[in-house]
Amino acid sequence: MRPPPAPLHARLLNTAEIELWPATLLRARGNADARALARSQTVLRRKRDGRYLAAVLADGLLPLVPRLAREPGLDAALDALDTGIAARVRGNPAVAAALPLHRLHERLLALGVDADDYAARTGLALVAEPEWLAYAGRDRFARPLWLTAGAARAWRAMRHAAAADGVALDAISGYRSHDYQLGIFERKRARGQALEQILTVNAAPGYSEHHGGDALDIGTPGEPPAEESFEATPAFAWLQAHAGDHGFALSYPRGNRHGIVYEPWHWRFGSSF
Repeated sequence: MRPPPAPLHARLLNTAEIELWPATLLRARGNADARALARSQTVLRRKRDGRYLAAVLADGLLPLVPRLAREPGLDAALDALDTGIAARVRGNPAVAAALPLHRLHERLLALGVDADDYAARTGLALVAEPEWLAYAGRDRFARPLWLTAGAARAWRAMRHAAAADGVALDAISGYRSHDYQLGIFERKRARGQALEQILTVNAAPGYSEHHGGDALDIGTPGEPPAEESFEATPAFAWLQAHAGDHGFALSYPRGNRHGIVYEPWHWRFGSSF
């Protein structure tokens, strides 16, 4: 069963190891999860694999994994909930500070990527994750879509404007953590793809615009996601004409200086391109 719609003010609180999700946006993965989600407002979710770690109840923390106290990053996540990020969101809901670039070199070494050589060769900058993100609706696959507050507002306005012109836009993906990006590489390498081949399509962990919460992969119904054929759709023509009015720009045109393949679907809010 799909979770009930979340209010547009819903937030994802972000720490180096753990995300704090609104419980209404999560799907139960078993009876125990279902009971916990029904009683809680917030769930601690491990970034590395998406595992639900604990539910925050009115009377305390309900562990959903064995040995919760040993979970890396647990104290930081609880501090963020009690006195840290949550308080800053309430005090200044338009601004999200950047997280430290936690364990980045460990991730790159695991892939065999030399960070200095990669940055010099591609011209890509490191992108920190924001400490919180705004709910921007759901993507094509009914997953919660997380963006910075400004990008979320701009995406909703742009999608509404396109619809008024008879053009349907949908989101393929938005924010991705460094750990999620690492998982993309690991899955592709397990299927036999070489590292250099993957790097022409996906930025190395820490260097993807998706980490910052301002980038969107955009599609249109009936068109496969993240394919160059999107260029031939009315949706892409509309974006070329109007995306700039909403603060979005195409990040990776043909022959871009970063060596990334042409991505007509990838647009970034607040871009300087």
